[in-house]
Amino acid sequence: MSLQCSDDAASAAAVSRPGDALLPALTVVDMVWPEQSNHHGTLFGGAALSMLDRLAFILGSRVLRGTVVTGAVGRLDFAAPVPAGQVAECRARVCRRGQRSATIGLELFAEDVLSGERQLCLSGEFVMVRRAESEGTLPPAMAPTPALEGPDPAVVRVAEIVFPGHANHRGLLHGGPAMAWIAKAGFVAASRRVRRPVVVASSERMDFVAPARVGDVVEVCAQVLEQGRRSIRVAASMWAECPGTGERRLCTSASLVYVALAD
Repeated sequence: MSLQCSDDAASAAAVSRPGDALLPALTVVDMVWPEQSNHHGTLFGGAALSMLDRLAFILGSRVLRGTVVTGAVGRLDFAAPVPAGQVAECRARVCRRGQRSATIGLELFAEDVLSGERQLCLSGEFVMVRRAESEGTLPPAMAPTPALEGPDPAVVRVAEIVFPGHANHRGLLHGGPAMAWIAKAGFVAASRRVRRPVVVASSERMDFVAPARVGDVVEVCAQVLEQGRRSIRVAASMWAECPGTGERRLCTSASLVYVALAD
């Protein structure tokens, strides 16, 4: 199912511009944990909206640059619940872009990592606005690149924003959250390959070459390299991006081994 954008909502906030066909899309995954769930064992609506808002911020920052905030939320449709323990896959694409705003269509799918069954659970539109103090020349439409392009079934992406609680006294991302995000991306990649319960068995190597700072967007890309009878080797890389400037830098790379549990 492709993302559909409301012409009425989009035209109210932004207008079409030459080159909009090149505007990027982004697909990321997250896990649904029990602490995000209600007494029915399904994801809270607010937590689901938070996932979409985070992705809208990341994509809006890439096309507008500067200080970006959520201007409006519209056309929200809750189609099905998201059970705890499943993967939440969020998809976003830019529908329209104006001088200071971008309308972004988003969808959230629930995926059972053991069966591969997927279901659309939530869709909506977010209008992201570049604040006045960020006024300047609007960046040109971005051509897709390997790091920014849309869905690739072989690559799993996890995207997070570095908040002060993730950082040390110098405003730099702790290694712990970074490793947790890498392990999460690797878990989804390995689970999708074998469709069995998996656990991380070892980290062969992890090289930290650059820091991520508070306010940066961190993107982890994970891909299965090899598969044995029960083991799966996953390569992962973590990039940091400054939302205001678009500067991207490789922070760390890792090689992880996951093991499928016996039935």
